[in-house]
Amino acid sequence: MSNIVAQIDVRPIPPRDKHPAIFRMFDELDPGKEMELINDHDPKPLFYQFQMERPNQFTWEYLEEGPEVWRVKIGKK
Repeated sequence: MSNIVAQIDVRPIPPRDKHPAIFRMFDELDPGKEMELINDHDPKPLFYQFQMERPNQFTWEYLEEGPEVWRVKIGKK
């Protein structure tokens, strides 16, 4: 069963605003809840940023891996 309570499609968001918007949404999640990220490329750099800025606070699961759309479920521990 999914605990996805929020979704963010960052494709229309200007590049400089994408990561701040994602982190804002993540920070608003209650523990045990998840958000779905939709992007037009593999968000691997975001994963590394999460590891640096929110260590041991998140889960990361690919739901779809391109080539046109990437969907990632990000959970808050």
